[in-house]
Amino acid sequence: MLTALKNYATPPSPLARRLSVQSLLFASGDGAFLAGSAVFFTLVVGLSLAEVGIGLTIAAIASFIVAVPMGKLVDHFGPKRMWTLSAAMQGTLFLAWPFIDSFPEYVALAVAMEVAGTLGGTAHGAYVIDILPPAERVESRAYLYSALNVGFSIGAFLGGGAIAFGTDVLRWSPLVSAVLFLLNSAAIPRLPDASHDVRSSEPRVKPEGIPAIRNRNWIAVTFFTGVMWTNQVLLHTVIPVWLVTETDAPKVLVAVLFGTNTLMCIVLPRLASRGIRNVETALRAVRLSTLFFVLTCLVTLATHETTGWLTIVLFFLGHVVLTWAELFLSASGWTLEAELMDPRRRGDYQGVSELGGTLGRFWAPAAYGFLAMEWGALGWLTIAAIVVVAAAGLHRSAHAGRRFLEQHVPADVLADARASEPEHVDLAVSQEPLPMEPEAPLPESTGDLHR
Repeated sequence: MLTALKNYATPPSPLARRLSVQSLLFASGDGAFLAGSAVFFTLVVGLSLAEVGIGLTIAAIASFIVAVPMGKLVDHFGPKRMWTLSAAMQGTLFLAWPFIDSFPEYVALAVAMEVAGTLGGTAHGAYVIDILPPAERVESRAYLYSALNVGFSIGAFLGGGAIAFGTDVLRWSPLVSAVLFLLNSAAIPRLPDASHDVRSSEPRVKPEGIPAIRNRNWIAVTFFTGVMWTNQVLLHTVIPVWLVTETDAPKVLVAVLFGTNTLMCIVLPRLASRGIRNVETALRAVRLSTLFFVLTCLVTLATHETTGWLTIVLFFLGHVVLTWAELFLSASGWTLEAELMDPRRRGDYQGVSELGGTLGRFWAPAAYGFLAMEWGALGWLTIAAIVVVAAAGLHRSAHAGRRFLEQHVPADVLADARASEPEHVDLAVSQEPLPMEPEAPLPESTGDLHR
């Protein structure tokens, strides 16, 4: 038993261990600021809640606009270099937060942070897929997801501590995030080069292949995935507000539910990702995620009519089920990214993924809040139906996306677009077919991603 637990907690490979350290540093730094950001903006910077919301909206629009160009930068200069640059930029920008004292300065810095973060997210996603062997891509990313949640927990503890010590300490708390991001920027270059980071004596040229923005199937995949990820709107916004305003459950239960979600996202990602190795198994995980999302909606709407301990148990059950929806969706996403991106243009595809994902989920806080609070049971059923439709669209677009790659990407290049090792047929030496025999298997090429 202990040996099994130890093996489960051990990184899948030394490379996964090194990448998990980067995830831990990033999430700790980001979480330390995010946990106290609302209080920081209102008490330290002196903004109203409306001004905070406007600034964040402007920053989100900026991130949306630069998503595709950032992907092209990643493909041109290499993911590791751009990831390093992003971490250094964010670390430097955190140093400016203690000196911000006006709305225009706040907006300018928030936009700069979002742009740098978009570059970092795109570069990190492209680097991880590039550097991990196909057989390790899903399991290793599950391990990184666990490390990410550990980091956010550490960051939340640091941010909460800064709030507890008052505004004087809170003003300088971004320095903690700055140090962690700058440490990360110094550690990233020590990682091995991915295939797109390798320099040659020849000048870099525009990557071959059709640009991701012209792959309508990939845009559809990322859009529907974005809709599926509106489970986070239920988790962080709609269910907590519903609990407080529509039921008799104690308000402190919100903190318990968040803690349950965090613990599950630390412990269970590798378990949820087992057996997910191609488009078909990824879509099976999507179906499971959809089922759990629908169950969450049904359980939560029932709490409007219950009281006492039954309400508490139902909320806890709903949160556990919703977390499983998140875990299966994460595992499916890691696989679909590996299987549906042109290996020659992974930065480009990551940038378009940011674009499509934003379109798929930006509307959800307002829409879901209205549906749940104004329409009641019918609203919850409508929310469930939205995700069911998105799951159906994701199935159709994922199959079409794979066919698109098979038609437009050379077979030797496409060999790297997978989330598992190819199936091999073991043959005895004495039974090896002669080269000219019609049944002889063709040798597999690893492909040259830099032509």
